[in-house]
Amino acid sequence: MSDQDFFPPEMLLQVNKYLECFCLSQEKLLEISARLKNELIRGLEKETQDMMLATFVTATADGTEKGDFLTLDLGGTNFRVQHVHANEKKLEIKSEKKLSIPKEIMQQPGEKLFEYIVNCLGDFLDSSNLRGKTLPLGFTFSFPCKQEAIDKCFLIRWTKGFNCSGVEGKDVVKLLKEAVHKRGNYNIDSVAVVNDTVSTMLSCSHKDPKCVIGMIIGTGTNACYMEEMKNVKYLQGEDGQMCINTEWGGFGDHGSLDDIKTQFDELVNRESINPGVHIFEKMISGMYLGEIARLLLLKLMEDKLLFKGQTPDMLKKPGNFETKFLSEIEMPDKGLENTKKILTSLGLKCELVDIHVVRLVCETISTRSAHLCAAAIATVAERIRENRGLDRLETTVGVDGTLYKEHPNFKKRLQDKVEQLAPKCKITFLDSDGSSGKGAAMAAAVVSCSTPVI
Repeated sequence: MSDQDFFPPEMLLQVNKYLECFCLSQEKLLEISARLKNELIRGLEKETQDMMLATFVTATADGTEKGDFLTLDLGGTNFRVQHVHANEKKLEIKSEKKLSIPKEIMQQPGEKLFEYIVNCLGDFLDSSNLRGKTLPLGFTFSFPCKQEAIDKCFLIRWTKGFNCSGVEGKDVVKLLKEAVHKRGNYNIDSVAVVNDTVSTMLSCSHKDPKCVIGMIIGTGTNACYMEEMKNVKYLQGEDGQMCINTEWGGFGDHGSLDDIKTQFDELVNRESINPGVHIFEKMISGMYLGEIARLLLLKLMEDKLLFKGQTPDMLKKPGNFETKFLSEIEMPDKGLENTKKILTSLGLKCELVDIHVVRLVCETISTRSAHLCAAAIATVAERIRENRGLDRLETTVGVDGTLYKEHPNFKKRLQDKVEQLAPKCKITFLDSDGSSGKGAAMAAAVVSCSTPVI
């Protein structure tokens, strides 16, 4: 039985009035895919380059890379330092340290952020007995950046809750090196900076050479892919390929998603720290799905369609309905039990019908996320197929991110919908092992000394 089977008919009709705006038809998803395709092509032009950022990674890994590398991974609320060894087609993490970025650091001047990073790196070198060794560094920096070289990367804007002053418009590699120099008791070698989509693609391509797309769907969302160099009009050069960071989280920033935005999306956008930007990300990623669900649940309560109109203070507070709740609520075996526990912890007295309404709300919101993500992946795969002049493309997408990996139904919904939206493409999804550090190490290994210039 579905959750809808537990509703009185009149109640189901009223609840569906709020849910139908989240349900996107096949026709609408194909339309959205076509719009994204236009934005991708536009972004490759010299005059209209906006998204579609060159990464200066010109090849994927091929399994022959060797050596030892340090990696830093900063892309959300967690930060990771690793020592990676590559040898005989094997990538091995010799040692690592995971830390959480303190919330106060995320809002302080950028000098404090980079001071924190290099202090963590220094402590790691000591604990891993690497003090005195100068190793190539792969730096996964997962924010919108404009790169002028593999080691020259300018932050365009912060996302994911960061708002450190003095960094936007600056070269993050230079800021990192300045912080290392200021600390004064260790050095770093060459730096290859990539974002998490690129490092995911590179680490997965080490396992599967058909992997030419990297995707993140977690706290935020983004993708990269290997584009033909001749199509990247804002760079010099005609031969070979260039990995392009699509920054698809910004899809919709110019109004192309206005017709599918709901009142709840609008409110989430207005109340965010970066209103008006990264509209697509705010509709599908883990940082926002819980808040969309909270706002919708509050609306249903106001209309007395849930909990007999109860509106507890805990649910009124932004952020108190976490995205991880959606995963727990949709668990196939413990979903009902989990839902009751979550609602009780929020101060709600619920009946069985309330539990099923909440489950339906969560399912509807997470399904829209998976389907929009599928539309975007279908767009990128079709782009590669057309570039290669193929009737049918077989390709692999390297994937990382907590929403993709931990939500019990997201992966299947995404894969099923991609098959429908891109029937000329056979797309395999390859889970990364959660280590973008391996990909950053590969970036340091595979990057050529000769790169195109702007």
